[in-house]
Amino acid sequence: MDKKLLDILVCPVSKAPLEYNAQANELICRASGLAYPIRDDIPVLLESEARTLTSEERLKEK
Repeated sequence: MDKKLLDILVCPVSKAPLEYNAQANELICRASGLAYPIRDDIPVLLESEARTLTSEERLKEK
């Protein structure tokens, strides 16, 4: 994930910053509790496409 792009992207629901999870290839928003997929190197920032984080994932630090 391009660092410059990650610096400007925010969660469309909470407007909070996103964290990149390379292992799952998704962008995480702890504020809204959502994980947005990255498909073909393109972040899919649609709430309907996001998965809900587990309680453990919400509590994890970077």
